[in-house]
Amino acid sequence: MAEFEYTVTGMTCGHCEASVRGEVSKIAGVQDVRVSAASGSLTIVASGEVADDAVLAAVDEAGYSAVRA
Repeated sequence: MAEFEYTVTGMTCGHCEASVRGEVSKIAGVQDVRVSAASGSLTIVASGEVADDAVLAAVDEAGYSAVRA
């Protein structure tokens, strides 16, 4: 398992977290997604490598922006 950390901006509540979690969970190989609006963090646990472009696109689709931490 591999773990990837991102900083997400624009999240303010549980609904924001759920939106990001839902989009990122669709990425192939993603096993677990932990999101915190309070800290602006996104942690992905995956079975292998996950492309940053895919994660950033998923977060963008949810309506937020992210950078690799």
